[in-house]
Amino acid sequence: MKPTVDHANTVPDWQVSGDWIDVCSCNVPCPCTFAQAPTGNVCDVIFGYKIKTGHYGQTNLAGLKVVIVGGLKGNLWASGDFDIGMFIDATADHKQREALQMIFTGKAGGWMGNVVPLIREFKGIEVAEIFMEVDDSLQNWRVEIPNVLRGQGEALTGPTADPNKRVQTINLPGSEVGPSGKIATWGKSIQGYWRAFGFFQDIPKGQSSKHIAFEWKGPDAS
Repeated sequence: MKPTVDHANTVPDWQVSGDWIDVCSCNVPCPCTFAQAPTGNVCDVIFGYKIKTGHYGQTNLAGLKVVIVGGLKGNLWASGDFDIGMFIDATADHKQREALQMIFTGKAGGWMGNVVPLIREFKGIEVAEIFMEVDDSLQNWRVEIPNVLRGQGEALTGPTADPNKRVQTINLPGSEVGPSGKIATWGKSIQGYWRAFGFFQDIPKGQSSKHIAFEWKGPDAS
């Protein structure tokens, strides 16, 4: 179920595409991505979004970033309890911040319009200085808000893996970025902690982390 959107009067055509990463408390690989209950039935997680190209009407969104921190109990895709807080890029101007809030709270439709009804408690939105990097070869990735949170992962490998190839999954049954997220590149956590919105979490080294490219558009399509 999507939230009601008066797109004829308030929501212009929009599109965003870029990199999404996470660091979470689940064992590798995170069961949530396979539409299953998380490890131990609990998933504490950082989501990082970096928009490579995008617009909201005439407002350019390229280069902007959003971070979500959350705590999940049960299977997200089967009415689990998911509480989140959100950070909006401090480099965004007023119109850009409004656009990001519309998109990432689901008010502008698109994929997040499907996700928001799954959230039990939305703990708020803050503006913050966000740093996010994704290596072109997908060897490593990180997201950071100084003195608040840091999530860092590196590509998964093992004794039988080809070191020149990434460990990837296609046709994801529970892609966190929706149907546009066609390929997950699996990694493991190097670091994951946050102190925000009432969450105080530290993710042990070696837990699940991954990268998925995303592309959303709206107000109607995901």
